[in-house]
Amino acid sequence: MKEDFCIVPDTSVIIDGRITAKLKAGEFKEASVIIPEALVSELEAQANRGKETGFKGLEELKQLSDMAKKGEIKLEFTGKRPSLEQIKLASSGEIDSIIRAVAVENKALFITSDRVQAEVARAKGLDVEYLTPIMEELKSMTIQEFFTDDTLSVHLKVNVPPMAKRGSVGNQKLVKIRDEACTEAELHTITREFIERAKRDPDSHLEIEHEGVMVFQIGSMRIAVAQPPFSDGMEITAVRPIAVVRLDDYRLSNELKTRIIERQRGVLVAGPPGAGKSTFAASVAEVLYEKGFIVKTMESPRDLQVPDAITQYAPIKSDMEKTADILLLVRPDYTVYDEVRKTKDFQVFADMRMAGVGMIGVVHATRAVDAIQRLIGRVELGIIPQVVDTVIFIDKGEVSKVYDVKFTVKVPHGMVEQDLSRPVITVADFETGIVEFEIYTYGEQVVVMPVSEQLERPGMWALATGEIKNEVQKYTRSSVDAEVVSDSSAIVYVAKEDIPAVIGKGGKNVDRIERKLGIHLDIRERVKEKKEKHGISRIIPRVERSKKYVILTVKELSGETVDVFSGEDYLFTATAGRKGDVKIGKENDAAFRIIENPSIVNLRLNRET
Repeated sequence: MKEDFCIVPDTSVIIDGRITAKLKAGEFKEASVIIPEALVSELEAQANRGKETGFKGLEELKQLSDMAKKGEIKLEFTGKRPSLEQIKLASSGEIDSIIRAVAVENKALFITSDRVQAEVARAKGLDVEYLTPIMEELKSMTIQEFFTDDTLSVHLKVNVPPMAKRGSVGNQKLVKIRDEACTEAELHTITREFIERAKRDPDSHLEIEHEGVMVFQIGSMRIAVAQPPFSDGMEITAVRPIAVVRLDDYRLSNELKTRIIERQRGVLVAGPPGAGKSTFAASVAEVLYEKGFIVKTMESPRDLQVPDAITQYAPIKSDMEKTADILLLVRPDYTVYDEVRKTKDFQVFADMRMAGVGMIGVVHATRAVDAIQRLIGRVELGIIPQVVDTVIFIDKGEVSKVYDVKFTVKVPHGMVEQDLSRPVITVADFETGIVEFEIYTYGEQVVVMPVSEQLERPGMWALATGEIKNEVQKYTRSSVDAEVVSDSSAIVYVAKEDIPAVIGKGGKNVDRIERKLGIHLDIRERVKEKKEKHGISRIIPRVERSKKYVILTVKELSGETVDVFSGEDYLFTATAGRKGDVKIGKENDAAFRIIENPSIVNLRLNRET
């Protein structure tokens, strides 16, 4: 190699430290190292966006500067800083073009470890040295020192002692690993190990990268790195499975095993965080593959532990809908959708299921029925059983509940009038066949009703009371009270002046309400106070909502001090305004309680005043 020549490194060899290592080893002696300002700008922009690659590159430049100060190398910064528009176009090769131009201008040796950059430079006639990645044996990472055999997750944060969750599935405890707090330099060093491993290990990937956050999948470990501005301090969270489980290890009945593999189905695997949902879903995927099905996964990040034959797909441009479009072309028999959370996730899940693909979705839920409720409002009610026909609830690593979801037309449990027949989704225990919940529409509400001899009548009657009041109040100017006395009849109390409007000419208004609700109404004059069993006076207000307030109104209570109750629970005391109204700010907890169940709100005169 001739003496007194120039070398121009590109961003790739600065970030991976290759050029610094070669210079320290004595290569390129007497060479002048020329650093384009465009390279510095790109690293600065990356660091400003919170990318660890930017910080690592700037640290390498600092080492080169230190070597120049000691006289070990000749270092020069040259060229123009790129414009903001050029920095934005860095991914399309704009910055690379500026760096190559510096090499051309100085007739320098161009050094890169980017294969595309090397080929373009050669095509432009540059003298190029391409540094191929060195395949060294993968060394143990620092993060692995914090793990023991029973460690589920490690939590590192700057200025805080490292912590770990240890124990068996569903029975973990948070323990301190050491008394000494983590330093920012220590966490940056650990993060650089992740970056290097993701570059060199085919089983490791940088799954997600945004401003201030990176998510890696390093073998079986899922690692999230957060730093300002995303978080208030640098933090590393590493999670790994502590058990590899096959489906045969779960206590499943033969009927349930057959159900899972007999044909394409819609299955939700539900449970609280850390219960073992993803582990169970991965075991199901493995068995389906062994039974001859084509199985794929949709994950972000890709952390399911499945055989290599099961391809794991990530979101395309952060959008699982685009991934689903590709999968529909591939036509798998089954797809495991890990972490169905947002509305769009449920819609993608439903679209693929309706296209005939067997779907297994992993959902966070504290009860098995909650997994089904999360579909309500996101998927049309009538097609829920076609989208999901089986719910498997995992608790502490075990299958604790299995639901069979079906569609039928019937009179909801607790009702007797045949006119009340409607589409009903039944949620039954898979093992016993006993229906535990029914889902249907009642008026404008979607009802998830527990089916129990002790709960059915009070639950239905409370619901019917609210619907009756809502319908009758369309014809009144004052408040309405309703009392359901049987499955087929109710008494309605209204002000004397409102009775004609409620009944209507020839009784047409009340007939219309009765046909709509399927219940007979006895319209009576409402007195100011209706006595309850215990002799406590109760007044039912009209409940309305404005932009800022929830408003309770009883005209007869103008200027009175009243106690406000939700059922038998005391909420607060207030004085009614001139129009007999009590206003509660919507941000108030009491307002939330009232909105949640307006049919049981009542007022009682405050006798102390």
